[in-house]
Amino acid sequence: MASEARKNALVFIRILLYDLSAFKRRMDVLLLSDLPGIGKKNDLIVVTSGYAMNYLLPQRKAIVVTPNVRKQYGEQIKQRAMERESERQLHLSLANTLSGKVIHIAAKAAKSGKLYAAVTEATVAESLKKEYGIDIPTSAIQMTEHMKTAGQHSVTIAVGIQKTTVTVDV
Repeated sequence: MASEARKNALVFIRILLYDLSAFKRRMDVLLLSDLPGIGKKNDLIVVTSGYAMNYLLPQRKAIVVTPNVRKQYGEQIKQRAMERESERQLHLSLANTLSGKVIHIAAKAAKSGKLYAAVTEATVAESLKKEYGIDIPTSAIQMTEHMKTAGQHSVTIAVGIQKTTVTVDV
């Protein structure tokens, strides 16, 4: 009985929110938990109303932003905004540090210059850590294809929203 009443209440809230013209296309929501690719806890984000009403709100991963919510969660929202700014500054400084770097990788090669084993993103990340002490996840390193020949190659590294290019000397 209680679960049926709860379902009816959720349906009522969903209909009520859908009927309000301000919520037709986009909604401001406050995330209650970390969602990969979307945001972190206490982030204020704008999402489509369908995504909010069909996924975020029923799963209790977010709440609709109202003046009362802003007042209640005001301190957490400010703190998260400051964290986001410090993360952006950290990514920017890391991208500036990586900019123009040359990574040296020793690999066995045939006389023709063809490598016996291709140089992958993991190899580049490992070399970055050894040479410069910078720990970058392999998912942040973007290569068009693995390096199979000796010489200099260009690799893009994405740090947050910042992208920088480094040269890899094999």
